[in-house]
Order: sequence, then C-alpha cells, then structure tokens
Amino acid sequence: MNTADQYLKAIYLIQEQENGPAATGRLADALDVSPASANEMIGKLEGRGLADHEKYKGVSLTDEGIVRARDALRTYCIIERFLVEVLDVEEFRMEAHQLESVIDDTVAERLDTIIDREGECPDCFNPEADVCTLLEAEYPLADSEAAD
Repeated sequence: MNTADQYLKAIYLIQEQENGPAATGRLADALDVSPASANEMIGKLEGRGLADHEKYKGVSLTDEGIVRARDALRTYCIIERFLVEVLDVEEFRMEAHQLESVIDDTVAERLDTIIDREGECPDCFNPEADVCTLLEAEYPLADSEAAD
C-alpha cells in the first residue's frame, strides 16, 4: 500500500466517523504528519480525481477514491487478522500500521489465503477502535474509547 492509499484509507475512516468531510487537521493527526504535508497530499489526490477538497470544510473522497480506500482498508484488515490469527502478535495494531506501507496487493492476497477473512470485510472495521471487529483477540481500547 502506498502513501496515497494510506491517506485515502484515513480520509474514508474519518468520513465514516464524522458522516461528512474529513478536516485536514484531523487527517494530519490521524496520519501523524504536519497539516502542510496533509494539504500537499490532498492536492495530489484531488489532481488524480480521488478526492474533492473544499477550503474550511474538509476533504471528501470521490467514488473512485472510495473504491481505492476500501481496497486499502481491506488490505489493512488482512494484515491485522494475519498478525493476530496466525502470528499471535500482541501489539498487532502498531505492527499493522508499520506493515501497511510495505505490503503490496500480491502479498496481501497471499496472506488472505492463509486467514479466514469474513465476506463483510472491510465493513467489519471499527474506525473508533481502529480495529477489525471480527478479530478473535482481546485488544485494548483505542484512546478515543478509553476517554468515553
């Protein structure tokens, strides 16, 4: 998954949580980048027809952007499930975030043959908990849930 796909995935998840455009600041926080870097990538995504950005309102994905974001999220879910179900990695979230930028579609498809991924993927992903809800693992609450 490349950097653009990571942005698309993050925008998609924020849109799902907010039920509207993703604020640039929230996107930058989610990806741990500067707002300037986020704006630069948003411009590139807009130029590729994957996103629409309205100043002071945020960024929304186009139909093509949503398809790419869902593919990226599916790949992320595959990585998470492989780490938990096959490798029994306790810190699977951190590892999955690190691996998502280096796992390509071919490797993801091969990992997918090893796990028993559910058909509803990637809709199984809970953006607030930052985890696949179908994982058969105990996982700590995300910071946002712990604060509730």
